[in-house]
Amino acid sequence: MSSSDRHFILGYGSLISSESRAKTGETGQVWPVKLHGFERHWSVMSDEFGMSSVAVIKASDKACNGVLVEVPFDQFPLFDERERGYHRAMIQADQLSSYQATSLPEGTYWIYYTDDIVEPTQGCPITLSYLDVILSGCLEYGDAFTQDFLMLTKGWTSSPLLNDRKAPRYPRVQPDIETERLNTLLAPVTTLSIKELSVTYES
Repeated sequence: MSSSDRHFILGYGSLISSESRAKTGETGQVWPVKLHGFERHWSVMSDEFGMSSVAVIKASDKACNGVLVEVPFDQFPLFDERERGYHRAMIQADQLSSYQATSLPEGTYWIYYTDDIVEPTQGCPITLSYLDVILSGCLEYGDAFTQDFLMLTKGWTSSPLLNDRKAPRYPRVQPDIETERLNTLLAPVTTLSIKELSVTYES
């Protein structure tokens, strides 16, 4: 296969999680990266599930982190459906820098983005069932990557946050995630106390 036939999606939210990606379609190798020219925010993308999601908007002097995931092009309709409400557009190789010493692969890079941010509401708050999936995915790539996710995401302090671990709103919830470490990571950036964060999933 030539490099021109290889396609990659830049995942910056739940797609960071290998388990979450597998629930949508077939994917290949993954590279943790920092993306320049976009800024990640919490935003209401749909009120279907009563929760907010992370989304990126174009911002020339900003950056966020994520994973570059190789995806067979015949799998793209599955990911387009998962990311409905977002636009899919190409990004350039010079917008990416790698967390690893290895060079990034050649091919066509894609990202799902939005034009506008809609701040989370009480009806569509940040939910722990979704956030747990993202953070567990971040931890696959180490502490520095995880801290960058927290620092390079806007909207923590201004957005309502719901501990929905007992009644998850996120449709791709992962109820077996160990949440104790996640609670420690979240405590500095959210409005919930450790006690409020510590309710775990019930089967």
